[in-house]
Amino acid sequence: MQAIVIHAAKDLRVEEREAGTPGPGEVLVSLAAGGICGSDLHYYNHGGFGVVRLKEPMVLGHEVSGKISALGEGVSGLALGDLVAVSPSRPCGGCSYCQKGQHNHCENMRFYGSAMPFPHIQGAFQQSLVAQAVQCVKADGLSAGEAAMAEPLSVCLHATRRAGEILGKKVLITGSGPIGALCVLAARSAGAAEIVVTDLSDSVLAYATQVGADRVINTASEPEALSAYAVGKGYFDVHYECSGAAPALAGAIPTLKPRAVILQLGLGGDMSLPVQAMTAKELDWRGSFRFHEEFAIAVRLMQLGQIDVKPLISHTMGFADAVKAFDLAGDRSQAMKVQLAFG
Repeated sequence: MQAIVIHAAKDLRVEEREAGTPGPGEVLVSLAAGGICGSDLHYYNHGGFGVVRLKEPMVLGHEVSGKISALGEGVSGLALGDLVAVSPSRPCGGCSYCQKGQHNHCENMRFYGSAMPFPHIQGAFQQSLVAQAVQCVKADGLSAGEAAMAEPLSVCLHATRRAGEILGKKVLITGSGPIGALCVLAARSAGAAEIVVTDLSDSVLAYATQVGADRVINTASEPEALSAYAVGKGYFDVHYECSGAAPALAGAIPTLKPRAVILQLGLGGDMSLPVQAMTAKELDWRGSFRFHEEFAIAVRLMQLGQIDVKPLISHTMGFADAVKAFDLAGDRSQAMKVQLAFG
């Protein structure tokens, strides 16, 4: 079979890899669609991020869907030909965090396409993928592209749960990439009354409008536009910080009401927090990292039509054109979510 393998920064290859065979409790998935994520782009453009660096060739990808092509011993609830969304998250189930239900903090997590451990954990951008049956959620009624969006949507649903009560709240989202735009959908699904989204690019803000943002602000061309929301100690109840940029967080603080909740999703590196201003307003800063049970919820919400991710899939390209697809995915003026078609 063929797989998409990163060897070093800007050295991405489609090459042959040996196909696996499903063991007990496992299935073989013929991949149909795979979304290119920000972490994939970090490996492609920089060979890693922060202290995490590639030390050996690694298959990329973790936002995937496909059809069941073989069943291992003891698998039930899945059938040959089923379209499934495949969770990239494989917690051990036995560590103290898994036992407490905090599977996203598993001490022995195996997450597709990660260079954090060595040997690296190979990713899911391969024509045939052996997965645990428990990773697979049936995606009847969805397209392969929609099913592959379950992973990034799960990230946003987890953050929304971390926020607590959203019903009737005013929400600010900084950063309108795929995660920011999906947070619009997640917050609206949870009952947000008003959603304002900021970014530096009109092209990505257009997607936020398309999925239901009440207002979008280009803070590059309108640097003072947020100041109107700072009157009377602030306006917003919840802030999803999706850019990973310290100026975005600092610029949002004056617009937040006392005791507002900040959800940090963006991972742009270490950030300096305006602690004095946050303390004076009694703001709650909450990290949000990955997901677990939200994955099946994401699939179900799409199946019910309560969340529509289709407007965010801007491009679909054949996996043989992986290099072109990765270059396009990194161009915010042209693309939102670029997916690879494996079928």
